[in-house]
Amino acid sequence: RSLDNLTVGPVMTHTTESILSHTSKLLEIPGSRLLFGGKELASHDIPKCYGAVEPTAVFVPLDELLKPENFDDCVKEIFGPFQVVTEYKEGEICKVLEACERMSHHLTAAVVSNDAKFCKEVLSSTVNGTTYVGRRARTTGAPQNHWFGPAGDPRGAGIGTKEAIQLVWSCHREIITDQLVPDDWVQPEVS
Repeated sequence: RSLDNLTVGPVMTHTTESILSHTSKLLEIPGSRLLFGGKELASHDIPKCYGAVEPTAVFVPLDELLKPENFDDCVKEIFGPFQVVTEYKEGEICKVLEACERMSHHLTAAVVSNDAKFCKEVLSSTVNGTTYVGRRARTTGAPQNHWFGPAGDPRGAGIGTKEAIQLVWSCHREIITDQLVPDDWVQPEVS
């Protein structure tokens, strides 16, 4: 798929106005730029109480992201098709790890690399809960250890119960590896 044939639904937790306002605030950071998106969906009928925004990515330079006045905005979770992207150079992994450590919730993460030494360095220096690691480091959209009832059976309907919430968010760290890929897998093009 590409951005040309991507489908997207409403964001239930943020309005279009709040997402676009957040995007604008990030774009005021020196060196930041819009990678894609940043616009309201065209020809939609999603009610104003929800978000109707194109999948959006904003690049923020790592040194700017780490500044106290920018950090909270850069790591604010928007549970929708929105991401902040940065990059680091040789010798700057300590800055990335600092950013990971400073985040408040340490929820899901991914380390996309086929360099075992690098993966071990990152995994041993972070405390995220469910962490996907490997050549593709595919995330499922939900932590691997979400409780769905007895023995992982979705018919158990545990999601949302007090017990399920306690088991999911007070569990051991889960690391899901994805080192082996099918022979016919082709890495997606980078545009």
